[in-house]
Amino acid sequence: MASRQASARMVELDLQRASDACAPDDAAFQQWCELALRHRSGDSELTIRLVDEAEGRELNHTYRHKDYATNVLSFPADVPDELLDIPLLGDLVICGAVVEREAREQGKASQAHWAHLVIHGCLHLLGYDHIEDDEAEEMEALERQLLAELGHPDPYADDETETPTPTHERNTSKPL
Repeated sequence: MASRQASARMVELDLQRASDACAPDDAAFQQWCELALRHRSGDSELTIRLVDEAEGRELNHTYRHKDYATNVLSFPADVPDELLDIPLLGDLVICGAVVEREAREQGKASQAHWAHLVIHGCLHLLGYDHIEDDEAEEMEALERQLLAELGHPDPYADDETETPTPTHERNTSKPL
């Protein structure tokens, strides 16, 4: 599926539904990706794979050495310098069961939590990170801004959990 924006930039999204978990429709994923990637110059291509907990756990174990399914994994494309003009950004793997469970446990609207995690993952594909405090502040500010444009509340407000969402780390390994 592809969508053209007014600026003639295109976001080509390959959405793979490998899980029966409840998830938003294709148009929502497209909208969230376009929003997160709108300031990127040129076209963008990415894959989002929706997985069950078994596949999510396996991938998280393989690439992060963590033995549990996480909400979203980001796999930036490893493109050689001579091919940098290729619009491939990378892959996101999202475990719908984890996203839905987190939304319930945190008292968040399901759609808002999905939007947050897709935007968060896209920002990782663009090179944003949250390892250092200043990087986290910049990334979270952008997430808040983009989610507000969608009419969603601040995902970090009143977060009393010890492990704030998203609970993943950026991966530099190649997926699948």
